[in-house]
Amino acid sequence: MHVEVPIPSPKKDEVLLKLEAASINPADWRIQKGIFRPFIPAKFPFIPVGDVAGEVADVGSAVKDFKAGDKVVSVLSMKNGGGLAEYAVASSSLTVHRSPEVSAADGSGLPIAASTALQVLKSGGAKFDGTGKPLNVLITAASGGVGSYAVQLAKLIDLHVTATCGARNIELVKSLGADEVLDYKSSDGAKLKSPSGKKYDAVVHCTAGIDWSTFAPNLSDNGKVIYISPSTSTFLNYAIKKLTFAKKKVVPLFAVPKKEDLEFLVGLVKEGKLKTVVDSKYPLSKAEEAWAKSIDGHATGKIIVEI
Repeated sequence: MHVEVPIPSPKKDEVLLKLEAASINPADWRIQKGIFRPFIPAKFPFIPVGDVAGEVADVGSAVKDFKAGDKVVSVLSMKNGGGLAEYAVASSSLTVHRSPEVSAADGSGLPIAASTALQVLKSGGAKFDGTGKPLNVLITAASGGVGSYAVQLAKLIDLHVTATCGARNIELVKSLGADEVLDYKSSDGAKLKSPSGKKYDAVVHCTAGIDWSTFAPNLSDNGKVIYISPSTSTFLNYAIKKLTFAKKKVVPLFAVPKKEDLEFLVGLVKEGKLKTVVDSKYPLSKAEEAWAKSIDGHATGKIIVEI
């Protein structure tokens, strides 16, 4: 439903943004389904979406790092939302500057998806300061929002990447740098078996419906499977592995947006080392079509709403 609402006012540590683009994440429509009730949303009516890019229109009294006219990327509060609108308020602590080389669409794709990819890879042992060891990683659903960033970030530090995706996206995932790409519907893809016979030190698991018994034979001795959308069974499996001191581990991960991560990622886009794979763009007037596309679950990369 499209409605007129007042332009919000920034609190002392907030910035008011004139939005240019927003990107939809699965967490957004899970909020609509009521999965996070009674905690989220904080109140109704609720304007969804938290990943945005735009221009600073005003700043709160305590904000020193931003001024009107600055181009930025921001993560809005999940409790309060606000991204599918012309204006929104954001915490200055989760807002970063965006240089002219980073478009609003590219920037808006980063906050949740690219931050999750970065944090999952770090959780799997990857290091981005030049001190890391060579690792073999598997990235499932590698053509999706998180997966497409994860492939690029992993190759940035020379990890060996095996990726899974649908047949139509194999060439795209190869173009992002993956060393081996499996059609998840093929026999090797269903078994997650590396064509070169490599065992995985870490699995960036971006989909659902794959049993632990499929992962286990493909893991190295201390391999980890990191779930970005952990379920009850994930936590149960995690507890069992902990209690039995298993070397092969299940790791449930909920990414937490961090300003330093966002600055790092925006910097990579500026330098041409990371790109946002854009599935489709919709005007704000057709945001419900973008929403339906996200729920459908077959987007290649990010779904962007331009405002």
